[in-house]
Amino acid sequence: MATPPAFSDIAKAANDLLNKDFYHTSAANLEVKSKAPNGVTFNVKGKSAHEGPINGSLEAKYVDAPTGKGSPNHRKARERPRIAAQHTSPLPPRIIFSCSRYNPLNMLNFSVVSSLAHKHNVIILMFRPRPGLTLTQTWNTANALDTKLELDNNIAKGLKAEILTQYLPSSQSKGAKLNLHFKQPNLHTRAFFDLLKGPTANFDAVLGHEGFLVGAEGGYDVQKAAITKYSAAVAYSLPEYSAAITASNNLTLFSASYYHRVNAQVEAGAKATWDSKAGNTVGLEVASKYRLDPSSFAKAKINDRGIAALAYNVLLRPGVTLGLGASFDTQNLNQAAHKVGASFTFEG
Repeated sequence: MATPPAFSDIAKAANDLLNKDFYHTSAANLEVKSKAPNGVTFNVKGKSAHEGPINGSLEAKYVDAPTGKGSPNHRKARERPRIAAQHTSPLPPRIIFSCSRYNPLNMLNFSVVSSLAHKHNVIILMFRPRPGLTLTQTWNTANALDTKLELDNNIAKGLKAEILTQYLPSSQSKGAKLNLHFKQPNLHTRAFFDLLKGPTANFDAVLGHEGFLVGAEGGYDVQKAAITKYSAAVAYSLPEYSAAITASNNLTLFSASYYHRVNAQVEAGAKATWDSKAGNTVGLEVASKYRLDPSSFAKAKINDRGIAALAYNVLLRPGVTLGLGASFDTQNLNQAAHKVGASFTFEG
């Protein structure tokens, strides 16, 4: 049996068609991806908004594959002895603890050296990522340093644990979160814990059977001892088409979405949204995607307010992708409410 999607991905096919690869949302977007010989991937992003400053980030990510085959440095680390033999030394008694910072080439090395009188033991504790471990560090133009440590199928089969930390040197602000994902046939559950704020906890679960999906989400504030939010969703999903109905914001915001892969070249989708607190107005979006050839595609969408968007994506050469997009207010074509944007992605 296939594992159902996460609660936030129940309507993923329709949401991606309606929101992804529309490049007018930013004036310019640049992304450079590269991979070092030892498996560390680097991702540099820069975005120029239509209004506001330019934002950017630098991300380094290391994945230790489930095969357990690490870089040459990791293989050498496994061959090193963990505990050295005892020996005498004329050095005076001392205790030294050292910890090297993160290095994507050799990960982490911890060393403890202790001595008593003329005899001391040298203990070297080597930390090598176990198979299924992913370490990601990101630094952005807001001067925020984010670290993410993932353990996938390492603690238990089907369980993925994530530890996320954030540090802002300018304000000395710190954050720490723990996320748990558990996947089994016909079941996908998640738990998100904010350890420093609240603390708070968010849970969701999705049950699936022969294409039918039922999911629920809830939030809980430990300090207030109160439920902070709850949502529900039902869907029917197949590779060719899917339909979903979700009720979020404490069952006050309802949305119904539909996605259809017509053939290998054409995809179509629509989404209707109704906010019971805002009135009887229903928002509607429709979108379509057409693959022109194996290296390019075009997308178009329009909503009930008359905002139309167009996008074009082409693979110029292996590793170089260009995206162009524009949006138009069809009810006010003579006003300067239109937006255009471009995106370049380099991958090596």
